[in-house]
Amino acid sequence: MKTSKTIDIAAIADRVRSGDRAALARAITLIESRRADHQVAARELVQLLLPHTGQAMRVGITGSPGVGKSTTIDALGHYLVETGHKVAVLAVDPTSARSGGSILGDKTRMARLSMADAAFIRPSPAAGTLGGVAAKTREAMLLCEAAGFDVVLVETVGIGQSETAVCDMTDFFLALMLPGGGDELQGIKKGLVELADMIAINKADGDYIKRANLTAAEYRGALHILTPRSTEWQVPVLTYSAMTGNGIPELWAKVVEHRGIVQRSGEFDKRRSEQQVRWMWTMLEDRWQSKLRADPAIRTKVRATEAAVAAGRIAPSLAADQIANWLV
Repeated sequence: MKTSKTIDIAAIADRVRSGDRAALARAITLIESRRADHQVAARELVQLLLPHTGQAMRVGITGSPGVGKSTTIDALGHYLVETGHKVAVLAVDPTSARSGGSILGDKTRMARLSMADAAFIRPSPAAGTLGGVAAKTREAMLLCEAAGFDVVLVETVGIGQSETAVCDMTDFFLALMLPGGGDELQGIKKGLVELADMIAINKADGDYIKRANLTAAEYRGALHILTPRSTEWQVPVLTYSAMTGNGIPELWAKVVEHRGIVQRSGEFDKRRSEQQVRWMWTMLEDRWQSKLRADPAIRTKVRATEAAVAAGRIAPSLAADQIANWLV
């Protein structure tokens, strides 16, 4: 990619706004770049496009591996495209902690949606970020909105880390579960369920229908003893089948219903405003981390300080103060 001096940000912004998918893909690649000049150009691009964002429905989708997240998004996205929506999918893949490699196979798991002209699928490596959400997913979401996509679906990895990150960038948080019930319900991720705006039990088809309905009933019972995320919204528990498509329209209808309720109550605007502020602090922390990595002299001193902390020669609190002073 060219350096920031030769990147025509205004031209890229115009092409993104016109719905040019190739330009959108290049723009996302730009914001994901770790090069300092690219990061400067990316910030300028996002700022330029900011007035053309904010109108899309932002939906976060999470669930444990094997629950069928990608298959669900394929079915839901296909339904939305068929009903006239333009759908962008930001699918975050697991990243190896050792090699940094990522599978990035979501397009192969979203066969129908990947063929639709009104859909855009962008897999990005999680790279160890909180909740499995790629560091630049927020900016990518804004670019997709500026390109005219009115629904943005964010798929998280859903393995072990906090899912708070996805709530900090979406309007609706959908937690997918498998038919289980009984002993399986004892393993419920309380924090995850308390963040959810809806719980959906997948694979409610064939011999699993009865089991899925039983699981849904048990989750409804469990929700009564948990603190709701919103006082305006009673978290629904639905069953559906990503394989057959049964229940997909009802699932989306709940997302639309939620949007109307929180907009009328003022909660929608409040949540988005709070997300913007949290985003600012997240980006500030990222800047400090980048500065630590970019300055060779600071990196050398940090490694020496780490060794001193590991050897017990200096307290972690004092070491943190020292490092913070180097960054000023």
